[in-house]
Amino acid sequence: MEFRIERNALVEAVVWASRSLPARSPVPVLGGLMLDAGRGRLRISGFDYEASASIEVPAQTPSVGKVLATGRRLLDICRVLPDAPVECGSEGTRFTLEGGGARFGLSILPREEYPALPELPAPCGTVDAAQFADAVARVAIAAGRDDSLPVLTRIQLRLEDGALTLAASDRYRYAVRTVPWKPWAAGSEAVEVVVPGRRLAEISKSLAKTGAVRIGLSSPGGPDGPGGGLIAFEGDGMRTTLRLLEGRLPRYGKLFALERPAVAVTQREALAEAVRRVAVVAEQNCPVRLDFSARGTLILQAGYGDDVASQQVTATLDGADDLAAAFNPGYLLEALNSFDAPHVRFELLGPGQRALLSAAPDADADADADGAAREDHRHLLMSVRQLS
Repeated sequence: MEFRIERNALVEAVVWASRSLPARSPVPVLGGLMLDAGRGRLRISGFDYEASASIEVPAQTPSVGKVLATGRRLLDICRVLPDAPVECGSEGTRFTLEGGGARFGLSILPREEYPALPELPAPCGTVDAAQFADAVARVAIAAGRDDSLPVLTRIQLRLEDGALTLAASDRYRYAVRTVPWKPWAAGSEAVEVVVPGRRLAEISKSLAKTGAVRIGLSSPGGPDGPGGGLIAFEGDGMRTTLRLLEGRLPRYGKLFALERPAVAVTQREALAEAVRRVAVVAEQNCPVRLDFSARGTLILQAGYGDDVASQQVTATLDGADDLAAAFNPGYLLEALNSFDAPHVRFELLGPGQRALLSAAPDADADADADGAAREDHRHLLMSVRQLS
């Protein structure tokens, strides 16, 4: 097997396929990447039973064939290759790469022991790639990062007529964002699936510039559905699958329905800057206190003893004369930065209770000329009970 390929094309292909490589595996061949040279193209793929990734790129192929190369080592080599065309081939039990005066060799893994990649489920619709990547990134901040609690590290997707809704929660916050979705079958039933959050974030980021992402599901709602089926993402020659996980997040409808909340509106960037400023005196995990007033002010305070900071910003408050709430500054900043709108709306119940953030209409601007709806994004935060 021999092929010749541009260096950047090879690097991008190996980086994409290596996303499916397991961090550790008792099965050595799962740490390999399959390189399949066909007529005028090179396909690189990886698989670890939970996820698969493959990509096809143009290449000159004097001799077709397949080789299973050590994935991490191949990735390291590709990153240091000189900026020149790369000639690759297999020589006995060795795979070689040569270009720009540099030559590398790495051992070949037994191809016959490598499992077959899963078949891609048929696409059921498309979503704008940039919007999808942006939505995943803004929701993923609310997913848990502790792998010892895997149920909290997931992202839930709900596909229904015209809308794709993503949701994530780590118990202390809950983010939900909706983007337009084009199902291929009109009137199809809504489907909810749960996937690993970290991997979905990586996949969506890599597909962000492909224009449109095709999404497929294997037997949604059936015996091969959540917990046993697959979800597939395709775009611009890149294909990947994730095994669907069991369980689902708590229904956010009741959590987001706050009874008779006070409503505050303030400038998002001004508040974010104030949080960053006063939080410099706060010890780790210490909250920032927000004192809202119907007089049109919001005072932020942080710190204890002599190490304190405060700042005042403008805000409106309806439904109460005064109301205080305190939040983890990191969580609050991430929530604020997940919005694009110039103003953010707080629905508040009081200390130690839920607070719902959403985009507020800009009173100083007319509606969008194309009639676009305001940002369909909501972020629930638990406020700290103890105020000092």
